[in-house]
Amino acid sequence: MILLGSLINAALIIAGAFIGRLFRNIPDKMKETVMSIIGLAVAVLGISMGFESGNFIIVIVSLVVGTMIGEWLDLDKWFNRLGKWVESLFGKNSSGSIAEGFVTATLIFVIGSMAILGALDSGLRNDHNILITKGIIDGFTSIILASTLGIGVLLSAIPVFIYQGLIAICSGAISKYIPQEALDLFIQEMTATGGIMILAIGLNITGLTKIRVANLLPSILCVAIIVAIMFIVQ
Repeated sequence: MILLGSLINAALIIAGAFIGRLFRNIPDKMKETVMSIIGLAVAVLGISMGFESGNFIIVIVSLVVGTMIGEWLDLDKWFNRLGKWVESLFGKNSSGSIAEGFVTATLIFVIGSMAILGALDSGLRNDHNILITKGIIDGFTSIILASTLGIGVLLSAIPVFIYQGLIAICSGAISKYIPQEALDLFIQEMTATGGIMILAIGLNITGLTKIRVANLLPSILCVAIIVAIMFIVQ
């Protein structure tokens, strides 16, 4: 079953969110400290991903151009509107808005090489180990996020499943038309670019910055375009 890995990943996020809600009554001072630590940990993860780049010029150009596109489209506004719409259906919870939990968790769980690599493995080889491993990591992260940001974290399982599922379903066409060398380069530079975005999320969680991370998402598409141009020119 091609979508098994994506289903397990989404299910573990949901399970983690429910478990996290059991710890929602911890003192506010403790929540604040825990969120700061989560932010630092996420930032360190982003930094480590950023060092994966073999050609940092691709990362810089992709981030600059992608951010300009994202700011023009104002993707952050649309992400938050979606979250607020969902929030209007459920109402606000007692420990943070549904919109904040949904947007923050979605960005953390979707950005990263494991999502793409795992989905490709699921589609091409029916091997779900990477996505299951990612699901375990996401599940534990979901516990912490849900305990502080609320039940909105649970809803992030939906875009995660759709995103990874589409890649898995389309993996046959991806492998047929894209050379392995180009795919490897894309994953490498996408990981580094995503790492910068993860770093920004971590800094936002700590309260040090207020970067509109959703507006950086077109940078991933820019990486794909730059890599494609490089191989066409060659």
